[in-house]
Amino acid sequence: MMDKLKRVLSGNDTPDEESGIMSQLNEASTLSWSTRIKAFLACFIIGILLTFLGSFALFFGKGLKIFAVFYTLGNIISLLSTCFLMGPCNQLQKMFHSSRAIATCLVLGSIVMTLLSALVFKNAGLALLFIIMQSLAMTWYSLSYIPYARDAVKKTVSSCIA
Repeated sequence: MMDKLKRVLSGNDTPDEESGIMSQLNEASTLSWSTRIKAFLACFIIGILLTFLGSFALFFGKGLKIFAVFYTLGNIISLLSTCFLMGPCNQLQKMFHSSRAIATCLVLGSIVMTLLSALVFKNAGLALLFIIMQSLAMTWYSLSYIPYARDAVKKTVSSCIA
């Protein structure tokens, strides 16, 4: 079961009968599966903690700008944590697959705009707008990995509106 999960996440659905010299070198130079899982969990937890730290800063009067920075850094680290599971190249290919390319661009754009509005423009209202956009874009991006989830959300929202 673990080998099947490992093959699917690494983008290799077929088992290796014969591996060439390049794949053997690649396997020798990469992290073990258990190390990848531990690194993924560590990065993901750090990302969540940074997001919560930003929330605490917001509620303890440190300002929306601090919240925007910590929230965004938490999202970036959580997003990058998946590189440990499937590798950075495979992750980038999946991120910019035709089914989620627009969502990926919206996530990355809202991340950049959140940081710019908080750090460069020092505009808390604009930062809040981009935080909301970042949350919605990240949710839509995440739903693209679950089969038929986007369709279910679309139907639910359209039935609530109508």
